[in-house]
Amino acid sequence: MTTSRKRSRPAQLQPGLRRRRVPGVMAKSGMAQDPESTAAVTVLKRAVELDSESRYPQALVCYQEGIDLLLQVLKGTKDNTKRCNLRERISKYMDRAENIKKYLDQEKEDGKYHKQIKIEENATGFSYESLFREYLNETVTEVWIEDPYIRHTHQLYNFLRFCEMLIKRPCKVKTIHLLTSLDEGSEQVQQSRGLKEIEESLRSHGVLLEVQYSSSIHDREIRFNNGWMIKIGRGLDYFKKPQSRFSLGYCDFDLRPCHETTVDIFHKKHTKNI
Repeated sequence: MTTSRKRSRPAQLQPGLRRRRVPGVMAKSGMAQDPESTAAVTVLKRAVELDSESRYPQALVCYQEGIDLLLQVLKGTKDNTKRCNLRERISKYMDRAENIKKYLDQEKEDGKYHKQIKIEENATGFSYESLFREYLNETVTEVWIEDPYIRHTHQLYNFLRFCEMLIKRPCKVKTIHLLTSLDEGSEQVQQSRGLKEIEESLRSHGVLLEVQYSSSIHDREIRFNNGWMIKIGRGLDYFKKPQSRFSLGYCDFDLRPCHETTVDIFHKKHTKNI
C-alpha cells in the first residue's frame, strides 16, 4: 500500500506569494556596467522567468549560475553600499534556489520527477557520462535498453561505450537487457557477431547481457532498477560522425558534436521488465 502525501510548491509560489517579485539586481546596486554584471542580470532574469513558469529544474540551474556570477561581481566591488546591496540580493537568490532544490529533492523522493534537456545541433558536452552519471549509484544492478538502432558498426560502438560506463560507475550492474531490431541482409551477421563479442566481454566482468530482437520496436528508452527512466529522441545514436580519426571528439564523446535531440528524464517507484 502506498501513502500519498500532499506536497506544496516552493514557498514563494504558494497562493498569495506567487506574484512576489524576486529582488532585482540593477536598480540599487549600480550593476550592468561591465560584462560580468550584464551576464549576471541576464542569467538571473531568465531564472525568474523560468521560476514563474514553474520550470523549476531549469530555473535552479540559472539561479546557481547567476549567483556565481554575482559573487564574482561582489569580489570586484569596492563601494561599501553597493557591496551591502549585492550581499542582500545574493542571500535572497540563494534562499530561493535552496527552496527550489528542496522541492525537487522531494519530487525525486516521491517518484514524481521530469527533467528535459534539449541538445542543440552541433552542441558538445553530452557524453553518456555527462547525461547519466547523476542517476547511477551503487543501487543500480539491472539496466534495460530499448533502441531499434543497435545495428551498424558505429551503433554497436555506441552501445559498447554505454556498457563501459556502467562497468566504471559506482553502480554494481549484474544484468543488462537490450531490445533492438535485427539488421537486414549481410549486415545481420556483423550485428550478431558484434553483440556476441560485447556479451562475452561483459561476462568476463561478471555482467550478463540478454539480447532480444523485435521487428516492431520504435520507442527508445533506458531504465535503471533504481527507478530512473531516460528517453532520448535519437536513442544512443545522437553523436555526429567525427571529421577524421585524429580529430578531437573521436575518443572523448564530450568533445563530439551532437545531432539535435531531446532527452526526457523521469523517475518511478518501480521499473517494468522488457
